[in-house]
Amino acid sequence: MTLDLTDKLVVITGAGRGIGLATAARFVNAGARVVIGDLDDDVAAKAAIQVAKGRTGVAEGHVVDVADRDSYAAFISYARSLGPIDVLVNNAGIMPLSVLEEHADASIDRTLDINVRGVITGTKLVVPDMIARRSGHVINVASAVGRMGYAGAAVYSASKFAVVGFTEAMHSELAPYGVHASVILPTVVATELSSGVASAPGMQPCTPEQVADAIVGVARKPRFETWVPNYAKGIGYGLSMVPRRGRDWLGRTTGGDKILLDVDNAARADYESRARR
Repeated sequence: MTLDLTDKLVVITGAGRGIGLATAARFVNAGARVVIGDLDDDVAAKAAIQVAKGRTGVAEGHVVDVADRDSYAAFISYARSLGPIDVLVNNAGIMPLSVLEEHADASIDRTLDINVRGVITGTKLVVPDMIARRSGHVINVASAVGRMGYAGAAVYSASKFAVVGFTEAMHSELAPYGVHASVILPTVVATELSSGVASAPGMQPCTPEQVADAIVGVARKPRFETWVPNYAKGIGYGLSMVPRRGRDWLGRTTGGDKILLDVDNAARADYESRARR
């Protein structure tokens, strides 16, 4: 069964840029009503105008700090005033890259607060109403790095592993009520977040629009896990079946073990600065 998204109320965090912005545009184009959340109120408002122009649905933007429970609760409360929330897309996330011993404690805390606590908080805020209605969908944007850890991104990888595990548990908790929980696992996406990062061997960067298409596709026809691009799932699960010594050898041979160590720091400077703020 495919869900008609016309007039459905969709809430998306981190939707002022990148994947979130592309996803908002796709939902609006499908006729949904979209509430865009972003840490920067001006960015959120401009994003809403951009995605709604000439499209079927409507959008509006509001400020939200997903790491602040009160801020997230106020954002969800406003969205709920427009009607029952049909879909929550927990998309907000940051990716500071550093070997662990050089990773500032404040940056570690911020990464975990946004990438993990924000997902848990948002889900906890929306599911009671969804359970009561026996309808609704929480879609969490994780990463392929949430299935395969890489040196140089230990904290980011840990946060995305947590999102995958959390979503899997919520999938089991919510299924008896007819409520869905799904996780999206993109590889390297051509956004500011991945600036200066090379793709893993055998994989090409995907676009925000490809990830957005996957998210909307899952909203229409729920399933637990979706990789973007789809062929990455075969690579990921195939590697997981290779013994550790073999995986280590493949990483050394292909250079895949260093893709998040040997990054272009100059190209990432602006993003890393904004992520710290």
